[in-house]
Amino acid sequence: MGAGQHGLRGDAVEHYRAAIAGDLGDDELRGALLGLGSTYRALGRDAESDRTLREGIERFPDFRPLRVFHALTAYSLGDAREAVRELIEALLESPADPDIHRYRRALAAYAEDLDRSWLVSDS
Repeated sequence: MGAGQHGLRGDAVEHYRAAIAGDLGDDELRGALLGLGSTYRALGRDAESDRTLREGIERFPDFRPLRVFHALTAYSLGDAREAVRELIEALLESPADPDIHRYRRALAAYAEDLDRSWLVSDS
């Protein structure tokens, strides 16, 4: 990722934080928490990602995408056991969850290379 893209993700953090502090409905709030947590992870801010996604999971325990993206953060934090446990639980609860399917493209990109750094360009 080039410097310009890194700046865009930094801007996204501020937009998500402002939205979360505002008056969002449940659907928008859970999406904003997921977006913020995922953005933090993409920026290498794994502790903030962990905290944000855990907050989302506590508030919306039935919204499985939060748990799936938290599993990615657990992996980034070096806790592969927790990551796999979370993924298996989410899959066993509902293998055809439409909410997870909505994030299929992003998850497929992560599945291709879990260790890829999103902070540097591929060149």
